[in-house]
Amino acid sequence: MITKLKNMAIGLNNAVRNKKGMEMVQVAILVAIAVAVGIIFKSSVTDFVSRVFGNLDAANF
Repeated sequence: MITKLKNMAIGLNNAVRNKKGMEMVQVAILVAIAVAVGIIFKSSVTDFVSRVFGNLDAANF
């Protein structure tokens, strides 16, 4: 019984120290937020980019 508890404690300790999994979760959340914002504001971003490139084209650089 004590050996099982020690093994569980060691496993928990290793899991807490392993931060790579948490970093992957954070990256996944940030990507999901970026995609959601992109979908929500798709028309606004498209209009803005079209205006900017239209103005650059009209400026005859």
